[in-house]
Amino acid sequence: MRLKEWLKELDYEVMQGGLDQEADEVIFDSRKAAPGSIFVCMHGTKVDSHDFIPAVTAAGVKVLVTEKKVSVPADVTVIRVANARAALAALSAARFGYPARNMLMIGVTGTKGKTTTTHMLKVVLEQAGRKTGLIGTNGVMIDSWHYPTVNTTPESYDLHRYFAQMVEAGCECCVMEVSSQAFKMHRVDGIIFDYAIFTNISRDHIGPDEHDNFTEYLNCKKMIFNQSRYALVNQDDEHYGEITAGIGCEFSSYSLQKEARFRAKHIHYVSEADFVGLEFTVTGACHLPLRVNLPGRFNVSNALAAAAVALCENIPGGQIRQALEHLKIDGRMEIVYTCEKFCVIVDYAHNAVSMESLLNTLRQYHPKRLVCVFGCGGNRSKDRRYAMGEIAGKLADFSIVTADNSRFEQVSDIIADIRGSIEKTGGRFIEIPDRRAAIEYSILKARPGDMIAVIGKGHEDYQEIAGVRYPFLDRKVVDEAVAKWKEQEN
Repeated sequence: MRLKEWLKELDYEVMQGGLDQEADEVIFDSRKAAPGSIFVCMHGTKVDSHDFIPAVTAAGVKVLVTEKKVSVPADVTVIRVANARAALAALSAARFGYPARNMLMIGVTGTKGKTTTTHMLKVVLEQAGRKTGLIGTNGVMIDSWHYPTVNTTPESYDLHRYFAQMVEAGCECCVMEVSSQAFKMHRVDGIIFDYAIFTNISRDHIGPDEHDNFTEYLNCKKMIFNQSRYALVNQDDEHYGEITAGIGCEFSSYSLQKEARFRAKHIHYVSEADFVGLEFTVTGACHLPLRVNLPGRFNVSNALAAAAVALCENIPGGQIRQALEHLKIDGRMEIVYTCEKFCVIVDYAHNAVSMESLLNTLRQYHPKRLVCVFGCGGNRSKDRRYAMGEIAGKLADFSIVTADNSRFEQVSDIIADIRGSIEKTGGRFIEIPDRRAAIEYSILKARPGDMIAVIGKGHEDYQEIAGVRYPFLDRKVVDEAVAKWKEQEN
């Protein structure tokens, strides 16, 4: 494309050169500099890429997008913008032909519930025959392809590249988690969401390199409303009034407690030989009995949000019900195995808050014994391991303390810290440093009525030890242990 085509949806000032030359790529990493590229200069938290201008022009780059005046050779075109990150988003969309405009776009934001809700939506939409791509904490999913990601919401260039791959693969819909950082860093600028879901907000992600305070965090989350056609907001959140104040699009609410357009009633916990989850009925806009194959009342809220979007899209209730009843999300309240004797759940809970929520949730199913297999990551605050040990001692009937991602600490030292906090509660526990052996022990020694929670790693497919990531997936280890248990029973 000629440069003026690249810039057609961008506010800019030409500081030097002209707009008739052609470009075939946009970059923000100086190491990728090459003739035909547009180099976007951005101020990072640690690096200012304006400093790399001499290197990229020497490599043949003839177009620069900058935030300040620069001195460059006369044959280099300089485009000045107010915000380079916003410019990168616009240029990335142009680079890939605005692929997001060719799909139904659904954005999910909030402190908790984003990953689960996006997976629910993907399953429901595909049950209805709508091919759907997904972007979030667990990576990018397109057909059978799975790409790991560093951030919940990738950089704008990568986002539009993934959107283009989705369109090429025949996706009609894209469901994505949209983090507060994505709005703050302009990664999703220019994307119009057909639906936005706001799950909840709590005092999280406040600190260095995140948000200065709760107000900033909330305002970043609320930016989704300014680029959405329709929103669904959780009316049960204590900040509902603040969330919806001055909302920038049409919206409806969903609730487990209040009269909303979409309301969940008659919530029941269900624990059967082949199903552990909840039953509830959607009322208000419709009457739809549903079952969701995940434990936890909060998952009713997530399922209600997903069902609300599906109902707005006129997806038949039977298809919504079928999708949610047979749902499985890697490492998120994942029922890996269940039978008449015991049940095994894998979850990502890796701090005190999430662990407490998980164990309290599982208590609602009244297991004869709640068994918790857990450790704690190394080179992190010791307060986390102290708190997790205390919670396990108070809420689990029996704990198996083991390794997590020890990183550069000794597993024995981490376990010693956890031991001290469990002992103070009087809770029953055993120490098995090898995580594989710990998981096997929980299953081979299972008692009738046990509910076993293997927590801390969830979907992670590695164990990090001394700077090396070794292949390790809790779900796979559980499957192998169950196979051994079945042989033992026979």
